[in-house]
Amino acid sequence: MDVDDPAPRGGGGGGEPPRIRRLEESVVNRIAAGEVIQRPSSAVKELVENSIDAGASTVSVTVKDGGLKLIQVSDDGHGIRFEDLPILCERHTTSKLSAYEDLQTITSMGFRGEALASMTYVGHVTVTTITEGQLHGYRVSYRDGVMENDPKPCAAVKGTQVMVENLFYNMVARRKTLQNSNDDYPKIVDFISRFAVHHINVNFSCRKHGSNRADVHSASTSSRIDAIRNVYGASVVRDLMEIEVSDENAVDEIFRMDGFISNANYVAKKTTMILFINDRLVDCTSLKRAIEFVYSAILPQASKPFIYMSINLPPEHVDVNIHPTKKEVSLLNQERIIEMIKDAIEEKLMNCNTTRIFQTQAVNTSALTQASTQKEKGTEVNTPTGAKSQKIPSQMVRTDPRDPSGRLHTYWHGQSSNLEKKSDLVSVRNVVRSRRNPKDAGDLSSRHELLTEIDTNLHSGLLDIVKNCTYVGVADEVFALIQHNTRLYLVNVVNVSKELMYQQALCRFGNFNAIQLSEPAPLRELMMMALKDDESISDENDKEKLEIAEVNTEILKENAEMINEYFSIHIDQSGNLTRLPVVLDQYTPDMDRLPEFTLTLGNDVTWDVERDCFRTAAAAIGNFYALHPPILPNPSGNGIQLYKKNKDCMASGERDNDSTNTDEDEIDQELLAEAEAAWAQREWTIQHVLFPSMRLFLKPPKSMATDGTFVQVASLEKLYKIFERC
Repeated sequence: MDVDDPAPRGGGGGGEPPRIRRLEESVVNRIAAGEVIQRPSSAVKELVENSIDAGASTVSVTVKDGGLKLIQVSDDGHGIRFEDLPILCERHTTSKLSAYEDLQTITSMGFRGEALASMTYVGHVTVTTITEGQLHGYRVSYRDGVMENDPKPCAAVKGTQVMVENLFYNMVARRKTLQNSNDDYPKIVDFISRFAVHHINVNFSCRKHGSNRADVHSASTSSRIDAIRNVYGASVVRDLMEIEVSDENAVDEIFRMDGFISNANYVAKKTTMILFINDRLVDCTSLKRAIEFVYSAILPQASKPFIYMSINLPPEHVDVNIHPTKKEVSLLNQERIIEMIKDAIEEKLMNCNTTRIFQTQAVNTSALTQASTQKEKGTEVNTPTGAKSQKIPSQMVRTDPRDPSGRLHTYWHGQSSNLEKKSDLVSVRNVVRSRRNPKDAGDLSSRHELLTEIDTNLHSGLLDIVKNCTYVGVADEVFALIQHNTRLYLVNVVNVSKELMYQQALCRFGNFNAIQLSEPAPLRELMMMALKDDESISDENDKEKLEIAEVNTEILKENAEMINEYFSIHIDQSGNLTRLPVVLDQYTPDMDRLPEFTLTLGNDVTWDVERDCFRTAAAAIGNFYALHPPILPNPSGNGIQLYKKNKDCMASGERDNDSTNTDEDEIDQELLAEAEAAWAQREWTIQHVLFPSMRLFLKPPKSMATDGTFVQVASLEKLYKIFERC
């Protein structure tokens, strides 16, 4: 083959395509192991969690060369049965659950049965264990998920010891990236420290192999604050405040959080956030970012907070199976939980910020006296060579939390500031935002006007109904039934969802999560699809449609940076739509309406005036995300007749007069199944997503009281009167 004319990748030309082969099980397992055990600290975390699940009161960790040479975790838990040893390190063998439904109520930290198996595929694993009542223990080695030999009797202490040697011995690239043992040992120490703070009834220790001194050594205690003192030191505990948040009276969930947060006097260069959700150590980037934003208004720019939080939710509200290493979980109503925690921290910090502690420096009083005397005479003070004259004000530091912008106005007597009269947290947020990004803060004024307009136009009676209603069910394609006190109401689902999405688009302005499209969608083609359904333009006038599509595509490309920044609608340079915003958690809009949305975004948004631009863009998003009826007709009742394969027979009346049911052979079962799934999904979304979110976020406008969005259909008092007459 000529070097200058290489064959295309994948075979190229007219050659046969490459065959698809089933990978060998050993290859599959090794690939999976590299995903579960990403580094030595991942293995330590999995083993420690297994020890806690085993009811251990003491957990000891020994590490050599950052975990690459040796990881040894010993505990005094209940041990492993002898008969379970042969399958101990096989993939997906676990004692934590037996059916998939058990995940809904899982309370243990492990559940997949993958961790030990993964370690045997990337390292040499030896297990020593003894259960209560046994005269001796057993030791067995594992490789590639199976025992290398039969279990051997041995002397052992209560519990289990797992030893992992030569980690990643068969993954050269991974091992090279982890050669520096200083990289992972601090991560291991950090993990153990976090577990020691939360599990106060367990003794933890962590040391390097051959070292007499443990880097982490915690004794069981009855006090959380004592555990933090043992691990992080008295200097941290001195500046901590206890915080509690609960929502146990809510109808839709039970939420409780307790923990400790640092006050305004705490100084550190890095944020320390210890988060446990249902006793599971996890990360939550959005919660961490929200808390750091709150502290940014209180702490100096270089200082970071210390946070320990334990959040408890019903197990069915937590999806633990979303990350290979279980470091992240998904929460029901996560945004609301974060908002509650953020508000509680803001209130706590503002209450504690009336006093601040600052490091002081001794002042030369004789120099001050000399400076004062010389100033009265109108002469300058002669300072020693190389020294600078200092202006020492009478008030050295700002201690008033009501002056969030940092302007020390008290230095200029006679001047007053409106900030002295404002202690609300909104002013703090706005000042911090303007200080960090003045451009964004200026652009947000129009958005705040629109939010104020929503609050001004609020109907208090409908708000009470929305907040305290009970969902009854779907009435038809458009309306749903709700009950409030003794009255029954019909609610227009389309109108309510449209208004909710509009308000959420403004509330989440600039802070959306994103839905990534599987493939980029060309805007021009989407708009052409929408224009084909436009009856105002004849089907024959394709040239006019193409011009409209091209003009609107160019408009969106010109404003792509703005709509991406504010609404997370990403359009690339080629005019392809690649990303959409998450307006409501756990909800994805009907993509069949995407063409209409893109056309509306280009054609109906007022791009020239900022306030109108935000309003019309949010309205377009609200209409797209609203819960419109699916495009396929509702197949329930007589609607099933629309799914007949031969509609001519139905039109000509060639049916038996006494036939009321449709023969299954005449029905397009595939289309029918698609329609049934779409309508069932819509009903589920109305009940489990729309109405819970409506109770939390919707501020119904006054127009909804008169436009048929809310219609009272029954009243218990009137029904009693009717019954009395009967």
